[in-house]
Amino acid sequence: MKNTTAQPDPKLEALRQHGTLNPRPQSVTDPLFQDQGQGFFDARDLVQVKYEMLRRVRVDGAPVQATAMAFGFSRMALYQMGQRFRAEGLAGLLPQPRGPRQGHKLTDEVVAFLWQLREAEPDLSPLALQQRLVDHFGITVHPRSIQRALARPRKKP
Repeated sequence: MKNTTAQPDPKLEALRQHGTLNPRPQSVTDPLFQDQGQGFFDARDLVQVKYEMLRRVRVDGAPVQATAMAFGFSRMALYQMGQRFRAEGLAGLLPQPRGPRQGHKLTDEVVAFLWQLREAEPDLSPLALQQRLVDHFGITVHPRSIQRALARPRKKP
């Protein structure tokens, strides 16, 4: 009797763990990547796909639009990857985290205002503090972000 359970793919798991698993490997139509991960070129490896796409344009002189499409990217994305690659090398091809890097609305001024409110009225809820920020600064901050900001050690003025 043959075991029919599929063996886990260690490369797939590694790509997933490192955040380099291509979310759209089926979009890569370039002939190098058509052996479905059995050879050297693997459409599931996002960094490899990006690198080969840039190499194809820069070294082979392939047209940008057609190459971007064959590798599953837009022309603009190819240009942006090229800039990051020139500036950062291979690390520039790693997926970039999206969104703000930190609480950009909770500036020192806003946090100081929250502390003043908290000292004047210690029973104010995060929801009430949120409304005060809207009224005073015209910004909306999630109540949990307010709680985290007030839980951090206070900066000296």
